Amino acid sequence: MSEDDWKKQLNIPKKDTRPQTDDVLNTKGNTFENFYLKRELLMGIFEAGFEKPSPIQEEAIPIALTRRDILARAKNGTGKTAAFVIPTLELVKPKINSIQALIMVPTRELALQMSQVVRTLGKHCGVSCMVTTGGTNLRDDIMRLNEPVHILVGTPGRVLDLASRKLADLSECSLFIMDEADKMLSRDFKSLIEQILSFLPSSHQSLLFSATFPLTVKEFMVKHLNKPYEINLMDELTLKGITQYYAFVEERQKLHCLNTLFSKLQINQAIIFCNSTNRVELLAKKITDLGYSCYYSHARMKQPERNKVFHEFRQGKVRTLVCSDLLTRGIDIQAVNVVINFDFPKTAETYLHRIGRSGRFGHLGLAINLINWNDRFNLYKIEQELGTEIAAIPAQIDKSLYVAEDSTAVPVPFPIESLQDNTHQPMQAQVNQYANSVQQQIPPQQMQQQFIQQPQPGQQSYPAQMYQQGIPSQQYVQPQY
Repeated sequence: MSEDDWKKQLNIPKKDTRPQTDDVLNTKGNTFENFYLKRELLMGIFEAGFEKPSPIQEEAIPIALTRRDILARAKNGTGKTAAFVIPTLELVKPKINSIQALIMVPTRELALQMSQVVRTLGKHCGVSCMVTTGGTNLRDDIMRLNEPVHILVGTPGRVLDLASRKLADLSECSLFIMDEADKMLSRDFKSLIEQILSFLPSSHQSLLFSATFPLTVKEFMVKHLNKPYEINLMDELTLKGITQYYAFVEERQKLHCLNTLFSKLQINQAIIFCNSTNRVELLAKKITDLGYSCYYSHARMKQPERNKVFHEFRQGKVRTLVCSDLLTRGIDIQAVNVVINFDFPKTAETYLHRIGRSGRFGHLGLAINLINWNDRFNLYKIEQELGTEIAAIPAQIDKSLYVAEDSTAVPVPFPIESLQDNTHQPMQAQVNQYANSVQQQIPPQQMQQQFIQQPQPGQQSYPAQMYQQGIPSQQYVQPQY
C-alpha cells in the first residue's frame, strides 16, 4: 500500500476549526511522521483527530523513544498525555505477553480517561491495555490479569495491592510513567510509589509529567531517575486562552450570582468547583431546584456513581458539573468552556489545575471566581505566585473570548449513544438523596449562612460593573439545553 493510499482509507474526524493559542502552536514544524512511528500507531493518531504534535509532544516523543528518562513540565491542556502515550505504544511489543508499561495516575477518573486514550491511539497496534483502580471488584482485575496485558493504567493503592499479591507481574515492566507527578509524590502517594518501584526491574525507563514540580519531585529525581532529560515549557503558568475574572459577592449572594451568570453566559459545558463535599451536594441541589441540568461528583461517592457521572458528563448529556478538587487534575473534556470557582481555592496550585479544565489544547475558555471578603488576600497571593491578573468581571463578557463560532467542531471524547428524552433532565434522585442526608447533618442556621439567600428588594447585591443591570431571579429565562 502506497504512502497516500493508507492515509486515504483512514476514518478522519471532522476538523476542529476553533482558534488556538501559542501554547500548542509554537512548534518547530515537525509532524508525527518525522518521529518514524510505526504505521499502525500513525493510523490511530490521525483517526483520533491529531494533526501535528504540540510543543510538549515535539520535545518529549523523540527523547522517550531513545529509552531515556524524562522529567517534563508543561501547562495543563497542552497534550502531555499523548506525549507519553505515543512513545509507550511505539515501544511496547504486542507479541510479548507481559506488562511492559505502567502508567500511574492519582485519581480513578483520570485512570479511566488515560486507558481510553491508550486504546484510542493504539487501536490498530494490537496492544492490550487494562485499567485498575480502587473501589472496583478485585476479582474482576484478577480475571483480567489472566489474559495478556501490555499496558497497565492504575492508581497507586490498587496497583501495589496487585503487585504485592503477585497477581500483577511487573518484573518485565521496562517503562514507568507518572502523570501529575507532583500529586503522585505528595504525602498521600509517595510511600506507595516507592514500594511499587521495588517490583520493577532496576533498569526501567521513567517518564514524569506534570504542570508543577515541588521539591518532592526533585528528591525523587535524584534518587530514582538516571540522568533525566529535563523539559520545561512553563514560560508562564496559566494558559493563554483562558480569560480570568472575579466577582466580589457576599457569601449569601453567591447562588443568585451564579444564576445570573447562567443567564448571561453562553455555556457549552461548565465545571463548578466547591471546597468541600457537603457544599458540592448542597449546591447541586440548589442548581437543580433552579431548573438547570446538573450532576455532581466527589470522593465520598461510590465508584459506580462517580463513573456514571464522569462518562455522561464527557458525553455531553448534561451541561453543568459541580465537583470538589477530585476532578482538578488531568481531566480533558474539550467541550468545557467555562470554569466557575464557587469557592475560591486556598493555593495557587489548586487554582491552576482548576482553571485548566477549560481552554484545553490551546482553545479559548473562561474562568470566573466568586470572591468574598475573606478571599481577598488569597486572590492577591495567587495572582502574585502565578504572575497573572484576575480582572473584575465586566458588565458584558465578549463571547469571542470563550465561545467557538462552530460548536459542532468541538471533539467528543466518546461516541454519543442515541439521546433519550430524559438525558438532559437533572439527576434528581441522586441530588436529593445526598443533599437530604447532608441537610440532616448541618444546622439550619449554618445552611442559611452557606446557601445563600436571595438579596432583599432594593439591596445592592453585586459589583456594580456586572449586576446593576441585572434582573430579579424570578424573571430569568432558563437557557435551552
